[in-house]
Amino acid sequence: MLKTLADNVFSFDVEWIPDPKSGEILHNTEPASGPGQEARAAFEALWAGARKESDPKDFQPYLKTILCRIVSLAGILREGLPGGRASLKLVSLPVDPNDASKSSEKVILTSFMNAVGRRKPQLVGYNSAQADVPIIVQRAIVHGLPGLGFSERPGKPWEGVDYFDARNSEYSIDLADAMGQFRDRPSLHQAATLSGIPGKIDVSGDSVAEMWLLGKLDEIVAYNEFDAFTTHLLWARVAHFSGLLNAEQYQAEQDLIRQLLESEIAGGKQHLEKFVTEWDRLLAITQAD
Repeated sequence: MLKTLADNVFSFDVEWIPDPKSGEILHNTEPASGPGQEARAAFEALWAGARKESDPKDFQPYLKTILCRIVSLAGILREGLPGGRASLKLVSLPVDPNDASKSSEKVILTSFMNAVGRRKPQLVGYNSAQADVPIIVQRAIVHGLPGLGFSERPGKPWEGVDYFDARNSEYSIDLADAMGQFRDRPSLHQAATLSGIPGKIDVSGDSVAEMWLLGKLDEIVAYNEFDAFTTHLLWARVAHFSGLLNAEQYQAEQDLIRQLLESEIAGGKQHLEKFVTEWDRLLAITQAD
């Protein structure tokens, strides 16, 4: 379980697709500057290279993360305030999905690593030690980017901020490990919905590649934001179980999330209304006992 509640906590989620450039390099597919037939051909080549002989020809196998491209990263930044209070902020990358200059993988990675390296928050994810953190590292190295403080490591994990040792560092929290310890791990959707927290709504991770090919990056970002809120609410529940948030503080954290949702909806993110509606529905069911 969790041992420490840091001053800053960042509950995050990453979305990625097969990388067309990897298809071009490894399988000689045509260059693809964006969504289109060339990119689809690169996707198919990468999937074909990962399929087993027994797999159906239309099966989309899980690709090694180094062969993928990050298209969205979203999270809830929790900043501790005097008196035990906290403030929450929704962070979404790319900032503008319709602006190609702000949507590249390099921009997403640089923005993330710069902010994390500067603030040094406790990173919280679901299966993040096995997927989200490795793809950030691998893709940054592919692009030749500096770690910008994100990559700094102490001599021993327990002596400072270390994002690369989820077993020993209190700054890399994988909620999947906390929930399952490698045995009987629930999915994020299962762990969340059974706890009265919205899980997957309308979209699943398997849909992201097709959405990108159809030019629906804004919908991918919206889906990513749902997962960020889900992850933070689950973190708060695990923190409550771990004794880091008492009952009053846990309720206050949920109230802060609801206030953030209302603020973001008022600011134009109407898709988050679905999250609030689903949250209310699940709470009515799970609190009925």
